[in-house]
Parts: sequence; C-alpha cells; structure tokens
Amino acid sequence: MISERLKNTILKQLELEDYEILEETKANTIPGWDSLSHANVILTIEKEYNIRLKHIEVLKCKNLGDLQRLVDSKLS
Repeated sequence: MISERLKNTILKQLELEDYEILEETKANTIPGWDSLSHANVILTIEKEYNIRLKHIEVLKCKNLGDLQRLVDSKLS
C-alpha cells in the first residue's frame, strides 16, 4: 500500500492536486512524471524521509509499490 506521505510528496513535487496512486502504478503513467522530473521527484522523497536512495536501487523499482518498499527498507 502506498502511504499518504509518499503519495503527497510525489503529488506536491509534480504540482498535482490529486491522482490515484496504487502499488502497481508506474511512474510514466503519472502526469508530469517524465525523465526530466524523475530526479526531482527522487530528491524530494530523499529530503522528505531524510534517506539516501542509490541510483541502482531506484532503477530496480518497476512501480510505485516497489518504491514504497524501498523507502520503507531505508527507514527500518
């Protein structure tokens, strides 16, 4: 399940009012999330959670559920 915190962090960075984000949602299906905004989204997540995500770890994420699990693993 995607946390409200992660969802809100992503939506704020992409300047979206609301968008349904599910575990199987892929980044390229979210309006405004493209190759140019990708780095900013990841940086914003790192700042929000005070974590560091390695490039290779992010590349392995196939959907937002994978990204949520990655963030959760950094927090534990």
